[in-house]
Amino acid sequence: MPLENLHKKLEALYPEMVEVRRYLHMHPELSFKEVETARYIADFYKKLGIGVREHVGGNGIVARVKGAKPGKTIALRADFDALPIQEENDVPYKSQVPGVMHACGHDGHTATLLILAKAIHELKDELQGEFVFIHQHAEEFAPGGAKAMIEDGCLDGVDAVFGTHLWATAPTGHIQYRKGPFMAAADRFEIMIHGHGGHGAQPHLSKDAVVIGAQLVTNLQQVVSRRINPVQSAVLTIGTFESGDAFNVIADTAKITGTVRTFDEEVRDSVEKEIERIVKGTCLTADCKYDYEYFRGYPPVVNHDAETEFLAECAKQIPEVKKVEEIDASMIGEDFAYYLQHVKGAFFFTGADPEKADPAYPHHHPRFDINEKAMLIAAKTLGTAAIQYQNA
Repeated sequence: MPLENLHKKLEALYPEMVEVRRYLHMHPELSFKEVETARYIADFYKKLGIGVREHVGGNGIVARVKGAKPGKTIALRADFDALPIQEENDVPYKSQVPGVMHACGHDGHTATLLILAKAIHELKDELQGEFVFIHQHAEEFAPGGAKAMIEDGCLDGVDAVFGTHLWATAPTGHIQYRKGPFMAAADRFEIMIHGHGGHGAQPHLSKDAVVIGAQLVTNLQQVVSRRINPVQSAVLTIGTFESGDAFNVIADTAKITGTVRTFDEEVRDSVEKEIERIVKGTCLTADCKYDYEYFRGYPPVVNHDAETEFLAECAKQIPEVKKVEEIDASMIGEDFAYYLQHVKGAFFFTGADPEKADPAYPHHHPRFDINEKAMLIAAKTLGTAAIQYQNA
């Protein structure tokens, strides 16, 4: 009966969910700068009479609702930061902040969790256990907000944690999950080559940073293809190559940046070392110096088997869910990983492809958008998991 009442209440509150999402979409804030968004979230809870803790690990917000009966403590998490992207969508709720946009669905995550919290609060006399609503800042930019929020106690007393990402490139009505490694560790690196510039007509008097850098980019392709066991997964991508100022000048320096994605810690360590070995060898051959920095980002998202299977069974109970499927792991990073290192739980995708987009624009694209109906599916799935986990 509580689940049936929750679903009915969420359906009744859906228009408000859309209203909240569109307001947030129009007023995005970048990672670690989400002051007004955090205030909006906190005020929402205060107006409902729900206990709320502000400034958790920075701009994070944590609200708690206790059921009438004793039970387990279940946490649900949503992130709320935006990206430095100029929105190109022509919609009534278009971003009003130049150069900043909710291009990853975090506005939808926040609206989903706020309205779910409201529904659970209104039904608390029928429920057992305690529900923790974690609104996390700064997911998009490492070191992220999750680690700091955990250190500040957001998971204190929590028995399990669940979270979802509205996934615009998956069909609306689909719930996608994976037991074990689900999303990758996301690292980045920077290489600065120090050559010796000169006249374009006298290459023999210089150490051409462009040529050295080009050779280095080629050599780095051997890290994954020749140094990593092919049955293990790894990605090494060069994202930028900056060098030179004029067509007839041999460049003095070259800056190369890139990202590494892995699931296994040994593979992660190996890639980091192999990059430096190749950088060192390439620059030694060219008789030039270099600087190399490797920055560890989020660890891999590793779902707990039992909780993931439980979540999948809960999703099958949602009328709007057309398909529940286990999918391949993704090389995209997510700092939900930190929560799963501390307590049992699962992270999953809620399909949210817009009805009018064919194909849907990917995440982090200036024309990204979601099917708002997916928020209701996400709320019902998370709410069902939180309530039924009391008996898991």
